[in-house]
Amino acid sequence: MINNKVLAIVLGGGQGSRLYPLTDKRSKPAVPIAGKYRLVDIPISNCINADIKRIFVLTQFNSASLNKHIKNTYHFSFFSSAFVDVLAAEQTPESKTWFQGTADAVRQSMHHFLSHDFEYALILSGDQLYQMDYDKMIEAHEASNAEISIATIPVNAKDATSFGILKANDENVITSFIEKPDAELLPEWTSEVSEEMKGKGRNYLASMGIYVFNKDLLIKLMENPDTIDFGKEIIPQSIHDHKTLSYQYEGYWTDIGNIDSFFEANLGLTDDIPQFDLYDEKKRIYTHARMLPTTKIAGTVLDRAVVSEGCIIGAAKIEKSVIGIRSRIGKESTVINTYMMGSDFYETLDEIENNRIKVLTGIGERCFIKNCILDKNCRIGDDVRINGGKHLEDKETDMYFIKDGIVVVKNAATIPSGYVI
Repeated sequence: MINNKVLAIVLGGGQGSRLYPLTDKRSKPAVPIAGKYRLVDIPISNCINADIKRIFVLTQFNSASLNKHIKNTYHFSFFSSAFVDVLAAEQTPESKTWFQGTADAVRQSMHHFLSHDFEYALILSGDQLYQMDYDKMIEAHEASNAEISIATIPVNAKDATSFGILKANDENVITSFIEKPDAELLPEWTSEVSEEMKGKGRNYLASMGIYVFNKDLLIKLMENPDTIDFGKEIIPQSIHDHKTLSYQYEGYWTDIGNIDSFFEANLGLTDDIPQFDLYDEKKRIYTHARMLPTTKIAGTVLDRAVVSEGCIIGAAKIEKSVIGIRSRIGKESTVINTYMMGSDFYETLDEIENNRIKVLTGIGERCFIKNCILDKNCRIGDDVRINGGKHLEDKETDMYFIKDGIVVVKNAATIPSGYVI
């Protein structure tokens, strides 16, 4: 069985500065997505669906919440070899530095991987949204006798300048690679893609940052301490000496690299037929199983809304928004184009009735909230108006952060009643 030959390695990424302030107190893979999941659940779920159940997650920034999530979520039988383990950067006699790049992270963790028996290392990113059959990629890798395989996706000319672009021959063997090419170079880098992709102007093959390496080759490549990144160094240096396969994928895939792409990916879940399908039983997304009550809604007009479990909603209207677990929204409030992450706890009736808390978690009464991301455990008072959009300049305060017109209310921040943004 192929799954017994594979060890999966999920790269947690660096400090995640482009996703700030969502990564201020948590690592990038631990950022909540789609109302009830974490980003790291995506690659882990893809692995489980492919029956790959030996998974390491590499991280070095703010890893406490990620550790807690994985410990509480992924439990396998005592009688199997399955596991999901977090490896944080650590000082060893051989290395006294933090991870310097993707390849360096794998190099520094290699002694943990080599304590397991495997033939192929499946290297994944922890900040992408997609559903891929990894087992089919492994099968293609094995069938072609490749030493390295790279998952690739057709992109258009506008996006091509932001990716590593490659060309492959008739047997899908990669012959050349360029990192983030200038626009004037693009005519030389078109590839053979399907008619559907041609029709969309997606004529360039971009690396998705998903790799399969033969174990022996990975060990050899990791011997050079000067190469610290897969995309910028390992892959370009290897394609001429080692058979490298392009595994073309044409499904939905997005890189959650910044606040704008994160916001769009979440709101995209409210579409009639979302590109990222949470309802496919063969490609389930797994997460921490919380025994939450059903959501209660009173007097609310819902239009293209995704509402998670355990919510108490009395809003007037919720439109094109994702509402996370344990969210509370007060009467006569309007929520539009917003991702509300929800809360980690409920406040007791005693606390509420005795006025011990001046501003409750969630959104108060008579609020207007538009073009926002509300991080976990926010407290929005009554009569608050937040109208995000391009008319707002980039700005940061103790309570919120504005980037590209999107207002991000920070984790556990309190916006007092009557406040206007």
